[in-house]
Amino acid sequence: MNFKTRITFIPLLVLLMTTTDLYAQSWIFVKEQEGIKLFTRKDDGSSLKSFKGVMDVTSTMDKVCNLLGNVKNHDWWDENLREIKVLTYEKDKYFQYYLIYHVPWPFTDRDLCVEANVNTDPATGWRTITATPLSNVIPEKPGLIRIKRYWQKWTIQPMENGVIRLTLEGFVDPAGNVPSWLYNMVIVETPLKVMRRVKKFVQ
Repeated sequence: MNFKTRITFIPLLVLLMTTTDLYAQSWIFVKEQEGIKLFTRKDDGSSLKSFKGVMDVTSTMDKVCNLLGNVKNHDWWDENLREIKVLTYEKDKYFQYYLIYHVPWPFTDRDLCVEANVNTDPATGWRTITATPLSNVIPEKPGLIRIKRYWQKWTIQPMENGVIRLTLEGFVDPAGNVPSWLYNMVIVETPLKVMRRVKKFVQ
């Protein structure tokens, strides 16, 4: 199997993802690139690592929240997104959607259903967007592998002087025949890729 093809495949899946594990290990700093600090950790009971990215952008809360918290604004999502259906959308509160991701041969395309909750702390102004799998809404389809274990959380934190701090945390089990050593080797490329695109759209 072509090694480069495998490396390309992993970040496509990990764009997707939520629920925090109270027993997870501490985050381990991996590197900083393009102003994005990247971390990983091993969660108890899993051979796969979670990831975390942190960056500051010069923008407004409205602009950032409208990009990340409105599932209808998906122009910035990965180019390998084959299909997206918005199932439910309540502005600044809650949304559901269904995705199909195209992945390179010899892997099989993946799909998943997501529900996301948007919460704002009235005292601090921080906003969080957390996503978890949504079951029993879209039946599993032949020719696709359903992703069932994943989580994702955006934290949007207003700072001083027009600076917004963004934190992206996530985990996904891609299922199928993706080896854990390969997944763990490239996992930090996921927040780097996603946050780089977010910065491009909000600054």
